[in-house]
Formats: sequence, structure tokens, C-alpha cells
Amino acid sequence: MRVVDALSPASASLLADAILALHVGIVAFVVFGQIGILIGAWRRWRWIRNFSFRAAHVALLLFIALQAWLGRLCPLTVWEQTLRARAGQDAYAESFVEHWLSRLIFFDAPGWAFVAAYTAFAALALACWRWAPPQRARPGE
Repeated sequence: MRVVDALSPASASLLADAILALHVGIVAFVVFGQIGILIGAWRRWRWIRNFSFRAAHVALLLFIALQAWLGRLCPLTVWEQTLRARAGQDAYAESFVEHWLSRLIFFDAPGWAFVAAYTAFAALALACWRWAPPQRARPGE
């Protein structure tokens, strides 16, 4: 028996909403983090060189790009859809970003366009790694 099957529809709906909120937070971290890195490198902000922040940021972008290249949906999207189905709600078939981006700005594009966008965004993050490299904290800082 799958764990999802043991959930009540109301619990599944609540958990799906929590996963959606987490997903939105991750998207915000990736997008606004990249904006912060670009501006921060230009303005010489020290926080953008934080190694943990930068490593998490580039790792997420590489994971997102890899998932797109493999033609797979994000695990958060899959979990949310499974929970929405358990709750008796409609689920969407495309990726999280593709679905919500289409809804937010009425943008419709083929899947390859999103693969290209994810790849370009990951390449930008890697270029920033070289342009404004992160620094590990020194002992005592």
C-alpha cells in the first residue's frame, strides 16, 4: 500500500498545497537568487559569495536542467499531482514551471523551449560561479 493511499482526500489536498508552496519557494530562490548574484557581483555584495548559498543555487539549477533534458517532471510536480489525484482534484500534465508560467503570463511554448530556458539559466549560474566565485568562510567568521 502506498503512503498516499492511506491519506484522506482532505489531508492529500493539504499536503499537495504544502508541496506547491515549497515549489514556489524553490522557484523564487532560483530566480531571485540569480538576480541577486548578478546585481551583487556588480555591486560587490559579500553575501552573494557565500559558498553554501551558491552551491545550493547551482545544484538546483543543474538538477532542473538535467530533469528537463531527460524529459522528466520535477519530483515535486509528480508528488503534488499524485496528491491532487488522491484528493479528487485536477492535476496538470506538464512541468510545474510550464503550467504556472503559462497561467501567469499566458505564454504557450513547446517543451523544447523550456529545456533551452532551463539550460541557459543553468549556464548563467555556472558563468556567475566563475565571474563572481563563491568563497568558503574562514575559521572564526
